[in-house]
Amino acid sequence: MDLSGRCVLLTGGSRGIGPVIAEALARRGAHLALTARSEEGLHRTLDALRPHGVRTIAIPADLAHAAERERVVARVLDEFGRVDVLLNNAGLETEGAFVELPWERLAETIEVNLTAPVHLTHLLLPQMLTRSQGHVVHVSSLAGKAAIPYAAMYSGTKAALARWSDGLRREIGASGVRISTVFPGFVTEQGMFARSGMQPPRLLGSCTPAQVAAAVVEAIESGRSEVVVNSLPVRPVVALGELFPSFADWALRRLGVTELQRRKVGAPPP
Repeated sequence: MDLSGRCVLLTGGSRGIGPVIAEALARRGAHLALTARSEEGLHRTLDALRPHGVRTIAIPADLAHAAERERVVARVLDEFGRVDVLLNNAGLETEGAFVELPWERLAETIEVNLTAPVHLTHLLLPQMLTRSQGHVVHVSSLAGKAAIPYAAMYSGTKAALARWSDGLRREIGASGVRISTVFPGFVTEQGMFARSGMQPPRLLGSCTPAQVAAAVVEAIESGRSEVVVNSLPVRPVVALGELFPSFADWALRRLGVTELQRRKVGAPPP
């Protein structure tokens, strides 16, 4: 898909990698509808996009609520008339010992990370199918391929998002609508890992927000169904982990991920 002149709905556009993705799309000439909880953050992003000369709108909303999601879609369709690309980027970076996290926070994580992308896709996919054109992109995580401790719910929602995306892509087949999933590793500069001030394990690798944004653009322009973003190859480790779960447990300990996560959330030693 040529992004020039396309209308994109981007969730999570106020902070983290969202504004970086928005700028990458604007440089390609895409018109952008941005949604997030922070109205102030959204307008900061819009201010940064002005030099690119594309149409932009900000829609403050809490995607944890179905009525808010429906309102966002109605507003975008009213302003742009269509959505060519739905980019599900918003997510809650929920970490901590599972049994110590309040249920309300876990339920909200499921709602934002999984239910919201599914609902938004359900609302917008019919008009894409009618036009035989469109693209839905989900920003998942490598944690969705190899779940990490002290982020079990985050990992689970990202894994579910990816597997649902696979099934939907196979279901709509040659309809002309593309489905892609982007899997960033440890993201530096922005997000929950950057805020911790810790360095990722050297043998695991990392990526920058700009690299994630480039991967999103690549997925849309090339139609790739899956893009992994990481400085080191991780597919062989992930594949072995799928075949041998005990190997994945050992690898996460050996690479220092388990200990890193424990220290990051301040959990006591096991």
